[in-house]
Amino acid sequence: MHLDLTPEALLVQLGYSKTDQTLQQMNNIIDNTKDFNKFSQHLLSFNDALAVEKGFIAMSNSEDHLKIKCDEDSNADNLSAFTELVHHWADKYKLELKKVNNKNTYYIIGHK
Repeated sequence: MHLDLTPEALLVQLGYSKTDQTLQQMNNIIDNTKDFNKFSQHLLSFNDALAVEKGFIAMSNSEDHLKIKCDEDSNADNLSAFTELVHHWADKYKLELKKVNNKNTYYIIGHK
């Protein structure tokens, strides 16, 4: 089944309030992410899988991209599992990610 997420639905599912500002930010992210619709239907299940390893998907405040982030207080086991999960998901859906230096954070650039 193919599911097209609206910007409004994605905001709510990621835990954001729907305001004019957050809606505009999500629209900018979608427009700036290459072939967003090719993988967007998998974002919510991925976010659920990340939660097990203390990770989550969020909107970036500094770039027009979604980011994948792990809690700062995660232990080594969580970090290792988080990193493996992120790389597996990116490979599976052929995504380009950009890692933030010295942080457990990745920007979703788009489909390769």
